[in-house]
Amino acid sequence: MLPRTLGWAFLLGTAAVAVALLWPQAFGLQNQWIAAHVVALRGAAAVCAAVASALFVALALGRSARWFGAAMGAILMLFAIGNVGVLAARGLGLGGTPAVAASGSVTVLSWNTLGEVPDAATIADLALAEGADVVVLPETTAQLGEDVAVAMREGGSPMWVHTQAFDEIAKARSTTILITPDLGDYEVVNAQFPGPPGNTNTLPSVVADPVSGSGPRIVAVHAVAPIRWELRNWRSDLDWLAEQCAGDDVIMAGDFNATLDHFAGRGVDGGDLGRCADAAAAGGAGGVGTWPTGFPALLGSPIDHVMATPSWSVESFRVIEALDDAGSDHRPVVATLVRS
Repeated sequence: MLPRTLGWAFLLGTAAVAVALLWPQAFGLQNQWIAAHVVALRGAAAVCAAVASALFVALALGRSARWFGAAMGAILMLFAIGNVGVLAARGLGLGGTPAVAASGSVTVLSWNTLGEVPDAATIADLALAEGADVVVLPETTAQLGEDVAVAMREGGSPMWVHTQAFDEIAKARSTTILITPDLGDYEVVNAQFPGPPGNTNTLPSVVADPVSGSGPRIVAVHAVAPIRWELRNWRSDLDWLAEQCAGDDVIMAGDFNATLDHFAGRGVDGGDLGRCADAAAAGGAGGVGTWPTGFPALLGSPIDHVMATPSWSVESFRVIEALDDAGSDHRPVVATLVRS
């Protein structure tokens, strides 16, 4: 009797954990250690759960613990199916093609360069091929940003370069943004030192406003990763980024080190983060992983985003997998936005 009682207790505990990890925002756990990591890798979690389910079903085929193996297999399979369902609802990027930029549209490219592993020519060629008006480059210094701008100018697309750097020791402590002159003159308006109210905590972000006052605020994002000793800074970074998207006309892009699950509770007026909505979800690719490139895209984590306020609608969004061998552990993302 006791083993059977313990078995039911284990099953109920497993079911409760599975529910909490499948939709942690229902319990306020989406920004807590472990839950934050599991939910970030829904595709990988689904595969692991499906494999474990098969093992328990195999156990159920034996003469002993048949009921236990079958029940555990069912719980784990439901967890796997639930995660696949969430990813499918957010979009698996099926049939995504480059958009033809309409008049007045803005194409935003973002690529975390892993401390400048892809060279300037590779970045510039991609930006030119995509017709990028804004290029966001986390982990990229001013020098490489200028090299990219020179290459883009030679390719017929001049760009202004703005960089925030917390120090010059590690390239990851720099974030660079390139903006086409067609959008007008921009100036950096946030502080060049760590922490709110002027910046993200550990890695720099860039907030650029149009000098004329006409045009979108553009935010180049680099939030810290939710490793255990950075969890407080990570949560603070997401809160600060939500505040940057409190206006009526904002475009944000970069490495958020967070998925839509982690944004839960930080949206206002229907937005996902502040008043900004995720272009990937609107463009049918919100479930496609952008990190790491060593994982297939559908098993990775969609932590690189382009986001915008309701004044913009999404013409297209793509995760670019063709440059997985370029050296960065992040995939570039590109979105074309048009005025609503």
